[in-house]
Amino acid sequence: METLIWIGAAVSLAGLAGLVLCILRVSRARRKSLPDAELRAELQKVVPLNLGALFLSVIGLMMVVIGIFLS
Repeated sequence: METLIWIGAAVSLAGLAGLVLCILRVSRARRKSLPDAELRAELQKVVPLNLGALFLSVIGLMMVVIGIFLS
């Protein structure tokens, strides 16, 4: 079950990297001082990536918890 913990940690880190990518994309878009409609469009592109990264992070943490319980 130790491998499940390490795989879960890797999946969770991949989700965390996705969240950092979302933060960077939004901050870059805000720094460009785009018009409201363009900024809104850019933020709408980031939402699916953000949700996917959160899902990946949660799945990874669940794998870690299950690996700890089974150890």
